Amino acid sequence: MISDFQELSDKIDQLAEMTNALRRENAQLRQANAALVVENMGYQRRLSEAADRVQALLVHVPSLVPEPAPEDEEVEEVEPATGDAAAPAAEKEEVR
Repeated sequence: MISDFQELSDKIDQLAEMTNALRRENAQLRQANAALVVENMGYQRRLSEAADRVQALLVHVPSLVPEPAPEDEEVEEVEPATGDAAAPAAEKEEVR
């Protein structure tokens, strides 16, 4: 019976040691998490600033999409002038 109590006492000691180790690890993880949160906030701030700078630059870039012609106006096609210099590309010989 005394050995049963000794075994139970040893298990309680192991449990207490494990509890303390887990508490220390938890405290370390909380500190690491807090540091990562601060680091992440810094990265988010930098990303936002970069996005603002890109947006400011885009204001000065001309649009690459041509503006559509009004629907009520028809686009007139210009026919090429006659002569060899102005021949359509399909009729020109390919030189290699």
